Amino acid sequence: MKSLKYYISSLLLAGVVGMGFTSCSDDKLDPNSIFPKIDETLDPNSKTYKLDKFLRDNYLTPYNLDFRYKMQDVGTNMNYNLVPATYDNAVDLAVLTKYLWFEAYEKVAGPDFLKLYGPRIIHLIGSPAYNPTSGTMILGLAEGGIKVSLFRVNQMNIKDFNQMNEYYFKTMHHEFAHILHQTKTYPSEFNTLSVGKYDSNNWGDRQEGVVASWGFVSTYASSEFREDFAEVIANYIVKTDKQWAHLLDMASRGWETPSSDDEMGAIYYCYYYFKNNSGDEADKIYVDEFDVQVNEDGTKQLKKGKDPEGNPIVVYDVVDKDGIDGVEVINKKVQIARQWLADEWGVNLDKLREEVQDRQQNYNIEDLRDQVRNIK
Repeated sequence: MKSLKYYISSLLLAGVVGMGFTSCSDDKLDPNSIFPKIDETLDPNSKTYKLDKFLRDNYLTPYNLDFRYKMQDVGTNMNYNLVPATYDNAVDLAVLTKYLWFEAYEKVAGPDFLKLYGPRIIHLIGSPAYNPTSGTMILGLAEGGIKVSLFRVNQMNIKDFNQMNEYYFKTMHHEFAHILHQTKTYPSEFNTLSVGKYDSNNWGDRQEGVVASWGFVSTYASSEFREDFAEVIANYIVKTDKQWAHLLDMASRGWETPSSDDEMGAIYYCYYYFKNNSGDEADKIYVDEFDVQVNEDGTKQLKKGKDPEGNPIVVYDVVDKDGIDGVEVINKKVQIARQWLADEWGVNLDKLREEVQDRQQNYNIEDLRDQVRNIK
């Protein structure tokens, strides 16, 4: 059965930034804004007044950014069956986006960085956009360097850090990386590091251990060059030290695909195996890494199970046969992104990562919500 994979992408809209905007009405545009002048008076009796005021004061006024949580059909792909974000989840994502994305960049890159280069529209959508033919779903889109759409908002679990990090925080940084490289192209050297390993059609069938061994930080990174680049930046920023170390550990190992009649045949790849009762090297039984115990002397054995003589079953590492040093490739990709951000944007990737790591692990959601709740 094909597993459901997700992706975050960009749409390169040729000429969107430079072509200008025309209208059949007499409305005139503010030369400093892509939005027409409108009456900014908010109705204090509206049920959404507090969030609307928060968004105006914290996004529209300082960043010229329209934060849209009331889903607009005109701003979505009508081929997908989508629903709006709930009010409460929109509040949470609005305050988290400010704290974990905008304020983090402001501290590291300066107060004007996102005012100059940030998106002009953030559009929240309650549901994911499913692609049933490929078994994938879209989590985010960056469109023409202007608009970022965030999907799946109604499935947020604010208490699950890993879920929030995987589906939302990482998406924010991924989409912004797209906006930046759509403005200033990253070095072409990056595209040479994994030639022959990209697959835009079947990346969803790949497994994380396999692609890590090839030098990718995620399965989606193995879809194409530009997604690889954005995924490198986003994953490096949001993954904890422990998670990043696990990624590099996967990248350092060999892997094999068990045969269909093997007990572990449902698993696409395995790092470890043990020899069957015959002791024949060719007679291998592959095991999940979570079933393996590493001893103090470095030897490995099954956590549970004994051989016919009652001794622990020795486990062996699968030999790395793909000819690719996954750790070296990942580190090279990070270094290219690091140098590009420093040279082209004056942004220190490691300081940004440190700032985001501190914020995403230490925020108090109730304090952040109070920014909206306490509005008069």
